[in-house]
Amino acid sequence: MVKKFGFIAHMPDEPGSLERAAGIIKKYEGNINRIQYDRRIDPCTVFYEVTASLDSYARITSDLASIGYLQTSLNPQSFLKFSVHLPHTAGSLSRFLKYTTDSGANIGFIDFDDAGRHPDRLTVSLNLEDPASVEQLLDKLKSRYQLEILEYDTMGKHLDDTIFYVRFAQEIRELIGESENTFLLSFLADTNHIAQELMNRGNNPRQVFDSVLLTGRTMRATTGVNFYADIQQIPVTDKVTLFCFQMPCGGSIYILTTGKETMMIDTGYGIYHKDVMRMLSQYGLGDERRFGQLIISHADADHCGAGGFFPTGALMHTGTMDIIKTNNRAYGSRSEHSVLEAFYTKMINLFSQFSPSKDITCLPPAGTATRSIFPILGAVRIGDLELEVLEGLGGHTFGQIYLYARSDGLLFTADAVINFSSLTPERAAYNSLADFLVTSVNVDSDLARKERRALLELAVETDQNLAPRKKRCWICGGHGAVSVLENGKLVPFGEITRYSVTNP
Repeated sequence: MVKKFGFIAHMPDEPGSLERAAGIIKKYEGNINRIQYDRRIDPCTVFYEVTASLDSYARITSDLASIGYLQTSLNPQSFLKFSVHLPHTAGSLSRFLKYTTDSGANIGFIDFDDAGRHPDRLTVSLNLEDPASVEQLLDKLKSRYQLEILEYDTMGKHLDDTIFYVRFAQEIRELIGESENTFLLSFLADTNHIAQELMNRGNNPRQVFDSVLLTGRTMRATTGVNFYADIQQIPVTDKVTLFCFQMPCGGSIYILTTGKETMMIDTGYGIYHKDVMRMLSQYGLGDERRFGQLIISHADADHCGAGGFFPTGALMHTGTMDIIKTNNRAYGSRSEHSVLEAFYTKMINLFSQFSPSKDITCLPPAGTATRSIFPILGAVRIGDLELEVLEGLGGHTFGQIYLYARSDGLLFTADAVINFSSLTPERAAYNSLADFLVTSVNVDSDLARKERRALLELAVETDQNLAPRKKRCWICGGHGAVSVLENGKLVPFGEITRYSVTNP
């Protein structure tokens, strides 16, 4: 039985290396499905996907390993940069390089010019996998040459681009902690695959790797003492108050409360959960046991990624549950087989400490009743407020739902309608990373446009119905501020206050 396998080869930057590896794959009747190599990124690393039988794949990797081509680890390497004074005699450089070669060092930079300002000085940077070999090399060199250490890094933070992927793996470790080589190699191959895809669409592959790292770093940089949120508090009925909490990154969290019972709509990222609960306590909402209802609008991590921290089970669409299970936000859509969507889901879930609800109740199938173009799946209630649950068409993700209270003017639009003008520059910049990595956050842009038009028309109709009571339709988008329509444009409603750890 043939299957598709992936592996990473680290081979000499010399003519014939690729041919030699391809020959081994051919020898065991493997078929190359994907190959990616770009010496502008890393001159020695090649990514392969091959179709072969299990026995053939084992033989391929065994032969590659025997000649030193198979990469099985991404261990942190030490970086050493120094100057050495060499005598002006024939063979001096050759004798020096023998010491570096014997130590297993990979030279990333070398500079010497006898007509320059320092005619007897050679500057070298080295990458070494074994920290002990650094000390041994330095001991040998110090006994023979005059040395000046310019940089010495044992944490892999200054590795040069001759081993780009090792450096990238070390930066991933800093975001997620120590991980097995098998996992890092798989993550690296997936990252390379989307870099290849986006490069073929005209993008710079370095921007891909930078965007992946920036996504994780931005999340981490806005936790703990750096956590903040922008907050709106709106009395919806005589008994129910709405809170909107805009997270530093990702979607907004909504809470409806009567003081005795509480409903949460979307949870934010898992990485923010402790910060969120600390913040909610400032508003008398910090007791997790008080959340009688948890409703998930859709399966993206910034909307459901902290559900597993709550004792309350979550109500969601079956499509949302299926996306969580398959770990692919494009599941159930025409983009289901997109490598960009599949990778983005894995990446964002990893960086955001994804912890979805384990106790899940799925909404019933749609009947014949509709609201505008949306099937009505049922209703949820808190206090004197009743919200219809509307089924989306699958534009943003399969299984996205909306909540609508016609008589009280409340419309939760998830990520179908967002007041982008209400996003701070920092939030807008973070959201742009997803736009770049998946090219569109909507798995079906045509359906997404259709849903947005219908929801805005529903908001206009609701405004007209509520005008005699001098009430408005509050549009609660998946990101940004609760807004109302003014001359066809979304405008934030009421006062917005800032919570931060230093200024709760």
